[in-house]
Amino acid sequence: MRTPSNVTAKAFADAVGEFQAAVGADWVFTQDTDVDLYKDAYSLFWEEPGELVASAAVAPSSTEEVQKIVRICNERSIPLYPISTGRNLGYGGSAPVYSGSVVLDLKRMDKVLEVDERNASALVEPGVSYFDMYRHLQNIGSKLWIDVPDPGWGSLVGNALDFGGGYTTARYRNHFEAHCGMEVVMADGELLRTGMGGLPGSKTWQQYRYGFGPNLDGLFKQSSLGVVTKMGFWLFPQPEAYLNASVHMARYDDLVPLLDRFGEMENANIFNGMPGLSSPVLMQGGRAAIDFPEIPEGAEMDRMARESGLPCWSGRLTFYGPENVIRAQWDYVKSRFPEATFTENAFVKLPLSPDDMERIHKPSFGIPGLEMFAMGARNKANMDPTDGHFWFSPIIPRTAEGFLEANRVIRQTCKKLDIPVILFSPPVSSWYRAFILVMAIPIHKDKEKNAHLRAAVKELIRICADHGWGEYRTASAFQDAVMDTYSFNNHKLRRVNEAIKDALDPNGILSAGRYGIWPKHLREKKA
Repeated sequence: MRTPSNVTAKAFADAVGEFQAAVGADWVFTQDTDVDLYKDAYSLFWEEPGELVASAAVAPSSTEEVQKIVRICNERSIPLYPISTGRNLGYGGSAPVYSGSVVLDLKRMDKVLEVDERNASALVEPGVSYFDMYRHLQNIGSKLWIDVPDPGWGSLVGNALDFGGGYTTARYRNHFEAHCGMEVVMADGELLRTGMGGLPGSKTWQQYRYGFGPNLDGLFKQSSLGVVTKMGFWLFPQPEAYLNASVHMARYDDLVPLLDRFGEMENANIFNGMPGLSSPVLMQGGRAAIDFPEIPEGAEMDRMARESGLPCWSGRLTFYGPENVIRAQWDYVKSRFPEATFTENAFVKLPLSPDDMERIHKPSFGIPGLEMFAMGARNKANMDPTDGHFWFSPIIPRTAEGFLEANRVIRQTCKKLDIPVILFSPPVSSWYRAFILVMAIPIHKDKEKNAHLRAAVKELIRICADHGWGEYRTASAFQDAVMDTYSFNNHKLRRVNEAIKDALDPNGILSAGRYGIWPKHLREKKA
């Protein structure tokens, strides 16, 4: 049995015995063969001394059992790392950020506690996956949708707390912003309910997020301050119809009016679904955009467009609502682009028919799937797949100038630093007003390649920060490096986070090091 750092073997053995008394011996895992299942499947430290490993794992089935475990650990200063389902592949998986932590596996807490059809909301435990929630809504005949990420096997709670996103309307595809009300076990084992949940017998816990006084929910986003055991979500009432259409712009310089007008119309709610951007001329013949060391300059891209007959840019729009309304909205969009051509990609009346299910992009209809895993799978075009990937995800301005500059700088930097890229997507519009540039960087079970990648990506993080682009989320190997870039006023953001950490978790037991926030006793060692 592994033992956490700075914890005696006897203290840890006593704690394990108390874990077993609290949750049952079958749900406490101390054998290496069991505990190794909590390693990061896409680790950048594969079989190296720096690989992040747990000392044990414990899987409670209720909030009360979570409280017992937290108190046991707090009394002995045993580090504890909560996960919902541990499906966070590409961002660290289920491995603790601080090696030797006990993984608090919440997968058994898998109850959908309430669905309120009239309020379009739900209350769930952290072990509820998107598949679980979708099946539950189908079984009760609900007309409500969940917004799902790719892939859909993870937890609603875990994805929202890590600031994940989906595909439907902006109100719902920002999963943290679509939550309403949390129940949280704090480091001392005490229970907190946020928002209207602070009022005993509240009738509006999933209706009004803010409650009375300071709003505390944000303390638990990407944090190490508590264990969320219940979380409310607002759900999307099934619309009457769905329309997906594209605006095609012929010239390189047309990117500026395309993105400017898209931003204006989305902010005015002319369209409500997730917009997208692609370049047909760069993707012709099935080529990935990474075939180009950078996006060609205007004259060259215009030449390619003329010779191929393809547009330089295509902007994709999605509308949800009554058919006559979304048709009118689409007509208005077309009136704003007299220089463009248009394609109606898909129109669907709800509810979905069996034929619809065969042709739709399921996440756009709140239906979870695992199709995303086909991206890197072995196939005729990819006979030597990698051993996984991690995501590099900087936030950039949602303008043509911002996108082109970031694309140029990041591509050139990757080439200079020899960072291989298996997917460089066009900008992703998960949230209003900003883009994410999402790169999947491949990893291998090769120590030399991974050591090179760790150093190179830290340099890429620094270069992006120098241009004003920060990552919103990252793999465990880079959380300190990313937090270091948020350095305004001598790292005041981190210092405030550390002060809150010390106040709410003085023994530093919860998720040490997560998102670059370390408890005091470990900060002093790192200094």
